Amino acid sequence: MRKIFYNQAIAEALAEEMQRDPNVILWGLDIGAYGGANGATKGLYERFGAERVIDMPISELGYVGMGVGAAATGLRPVVELQFSDWITLTSEMIINQAAKMRYMFGGIIEMPLVVRAPVGGYLSAGAQHSNSFESMFAFVPGIKVVLPSTPYDAKGLLKSAIRDNNTVIFFEHKHLYGMKGEVPEEEYTIPLGQAAIRRPGGHVSLVTYGYTSGLCLAAAEELAQDGIQAEVIDLRSVDPLDEACILESVRKTHRIVIVQETWAQCSISSEVAAIVAEKALDYLDAPVKRVTAKDVPVPFSPALEEFVLPNQAGIVAAVRQVMAA
Repeated sequence: MRKIFYNQAIAEALAEEMQRDPNVILWGLDIGAYGGANGATKGLYERFGAERVIDMPISELGYVGMGVGAAATGLRPVVELQFSDWITLTSEMIINQAAKMRYMFGGIIEMPLVVRAPVGGYLSAGAQHSNSFESMFAFVPGIKVVLPSTPYDAKGLLKSAIRDNNTVIFFEHKHLYGMKGEVPEEEYTIPLGQAAIRRPGGHVSLVTYGYTSGLCLAAAEELAQDGIQAEVIDLRSVDPLDEACILESVRKTHRIVIVQETWAQCSISSEVAAIVAEKALDYLDAPVKRVTAKDVPVPFSPALEEFVLPNQAGIVAAVRQVMAA
């Protein structure tokens, strides 16, 4: 099977959905002739023209608000934020409008809006360009939140997000745009809310998503050298969550370590821990363990960023701790 880059997989998904449905329209900063800051819209302006691939000024609240209006009136806008950190500027439109309109109007108005945004750290980009805000938006009813960790998932999940009649926040980790992976040339989609078991195992469940999926796989490989078989679950969507996959794994392994890049409080890892506590507590042979960012803004200094964000060594240590319990 051919291998392509993560950003190419996204561009392919956009092109295929634009070809399939003339109501799919794109806008954002520098997504036209420039091809986007991360190359994820390269070639689309030339193929579909300025009426469907539209450059916007630096006014995130304004052009995301336009996306809400466009979705409510029948288009399928895919809006790109150049950095996910600026999604806070758009929260009025996303949280107070897009997430609620379909419900408030009894389903008469649909909201097929996708907001794409680069997310995460590990690039020494500083506190204002390294955030991961998925927990904030997963908290809000009416929004789906997706974080693909491979080129295959990026394409399949984005196609499903565009076809969904609800608002989807599609977070793409900046560190993954240059990742290569197998992506079929034939048509495929991946359902939102369906986790993937990246590595089967019987001793401990490693539940993660996004960029830290790769860290967990590397940790599992290291642990296997000592006979510890970790099952790595990539959630892919954090809202909706694949509870069934998580619980089935925990009932098999009897231990769980949850790994996420962002902060621990009021987070996806908190929700996963609560689900396990409520529905599989009797199966646990050790307390739930979490590996997360430390509770500070992400530092600019590479050495400090490495200290603050999760790493392979920290994941291995956490697994050894629950195995020793």
